[in-house]
Amino acid sequence: MAGSASDREVLIVVDVQRDFCPGGALAVPQGDDVVPVVNDLARRFVHVILTQDWHPPGHASFATSHPGKRPFDTIEVSYGAQILWPEHCVQGTQGAAFHPKLDVPHAELVLRKGFRKSIDSYSAFCENDRRTATGLTGYLRERGVVRLTLCGLATDFCVAFSAVDGRAAGFDVAVVTSACCGIDHDGSLDRALRSMVEAGVGLRAA
Repeated sequence: MAGSASDREVLIVVDVQRDFCPGGALAVPQGDDVVPVVNDLARRFVHVILTQDWHPPGHASFATSHPGKRPFDTIEVSYGAQILWPEHCVQGTQGAAFHPKLDVPHAELVLRKGFRKSIDSYSAFCENDRRTATGLTGYLRERGVVRLTLCGLATDFCVAFSAVDGRAAGFDVAVVTSACCGIDHDGSLDRALRSMVEAGVGLRAA
């Protein structure tokens, strides 16, 4: 039996974690402003998924793992260019926890990403080597989902990569920009918005 419209759409809340909010190790400016907007948005969806950056200590994306390098330097790794980040969202730490005011008790899945020590992972669908799948595509297809709405942190990295990959996997994808916030490192926000539009992602304010 075909599901109802609500059964065929999912809200994906991307990485609303302490370390990505003011006071955190990799804070997105005004990142915590999205929390009440995300909470309100989530109440409109029957099905919600949360993603969670979940790095082991010494992760390859950390500047501290590369002597002489600083946060926001770029290096070449086996899968291409890699921005180096401050240590953030380390497994089991307070910084990796969801924002304390995130209120989505009906979330059905927490998808952890970035837990492989040698590969960074922005997208909820595929790690940065573009070969290692997270399994989210199969999960959504088995549940008969066709439409995805995304929100969270940060617009220009994990939200954008997830949205573009969702389109590539064949889903109808929209991003609610009022429920997102970006880092905007060296023009990354404009590039991310363009890439989403070019991929066929719908951008809407609410």
